[in-house]
Amino acid sequence: MTQLTYESAVARIEQIIRRLDSGDAGLRETLDLVKEGRDLVEYCAAELDAVSHGLEELRLEELVGRLEAPAR
Repeated sequence: MTQLTYESAVARIEQIIRRLDSGDAGLRETLDLVKEGRDLVEYCAAELDAVSHGLEELRLEELVGRLEAPAR
């Protein structure tokens, strides 16, 4: 089983959208694709939140470092 990454999740979401847009999916397949797509969107949102939080931490550390640095 391959490790899910943000990039692979986005690629799969794009595949799902193309399949749904084609109109070729039956009712059961459509339901399954929508469920899978929802799970992938939630995964991507969580990944973006984690990255955003990490960037905020880095900015805070940088700000603290600037405040603690002796004035020249």
